[in-house]
Amino acid sequence: MLIQTEAIGVGGVDAAIRRGMMGVGFGVGMIPGSEVVGTVTAVGAEVDPSWIGRRVWAFTGTTGGYAEQAVAHVGELIALPEELSSIQAVTLGSAATVAHFALAHAHLVKGESVLIRGAAGSIGIATVQHAARMGVSAIAVTTSSVERGSRLKGFGATDVLDRAGHGGSGAPSNFDVIIDIVGGAAVPSFIDRLTPNGRMVLVGAVAGFPPADFGLRLMETFQQSRSVATFSLASIPVAERDAARASQFEAAVRGELHPVVHAVLPLDQAGEAHRQMDLSQVFGRIVLTP
Repeated sequence: MLIQTEAIGVGGVDAAIRRGMMGVGFGVGMIPGSEVVGTVTAVGAEVDPSWIGRRVWAFTGTTGGYAEQAVAHVGELIALPEELSSIQAVTLGSAATVAHFALAHAHLVKGESVLIRGAAGSIGIATVQHAARMGVSAIAVTTSSVERGSRLKGFGATDVLDRAGHGGSGAPSNFDVIIDIVGGAAVPSFIDRLTPNGRMVLVGAVAGFPPADFGLRLMETFQQSRSVATFSLASIPVAERDAARASQFEAAVRGELHPVVHAVLPLDQAGEAHRQMDLSQVFGRIVLTP
C-alpha cells in the first residue's frame, strides 16, 4: 500500500534505532519512522483496490515513515473513523495499543496497584489512562518534574514519584505491577519495589538495556515469586491487535481516551524532534507533518 502521509509519529523506538540500540544500524540513506497516518493512493496487485482513497493508520516497519509517501503491508494498517484527526490517530495508534496489551500481559486487575515508570511519553500517558479506566487501587508514576506529575494526575495517576522511584508520601512502597518503559541500569532497584507475586513488564528501553545480571535480583528474593517479562506488539495475533486498536480509536472519538501531542513539527525538523527527545523535553508525542 502506498500512503500519502498526513501525520508521522516520532517514537522512542525511532530514537533507539538511531542510537544503534535495536541491532539496526543507522546507515547512510536510512529513513526513520514506523507509524504514519495518511491516504492510500495505490495498492499492490493482490490488494483490494477499494482501499484507494481511504484514510488509514499504518505501521511501516522499523523504518520508512519519515517521508511524504510511505509503504505499508495491507496487514499493518487500519481504516480510521472520520471524527478522529490524523494527528490524534498517529499519537494513539501504537502507544495506546501497547499500553492496553502491556497491562493485559501483566495480568493487572481491579484493586491492584501499578507503577508506570517513565510515564510522560505517549505509551506512559496511555497506560495511566487505561489503568484508571480499569479501577486499580493506586496508579503511581515516575517522571522528571512537578508540572509533568500534575498533568499525569489529571489523567488518573494517584501518586507521583521522581525518576528514581522516590517521593509520593502516600504512595505504596511496593506494587503489584510495574510497567517499565525506561529500562537501563535502574531496573534491579525497581524489581525491589514489586510485592510478593508482583509482575514487571518491560515495554521499552529508552535508557538502554538493563544490566546483564539483573535477574540475580529475582533469585535473591526467590521466595517472593516475583517475575519480569518483556512485551512487544509483534507477539499479538493480527486480528486481536487490530480489534484493540480500533477500540482505542473509538474510545478517543467518545472522549474516553485522550491523545497528548507535545508538538507538531514540519517533516524537515525531524532532527529537532529527536533532540527534544534526547533532552527528555517531551510530554506526549511529537508529530511530524509533510
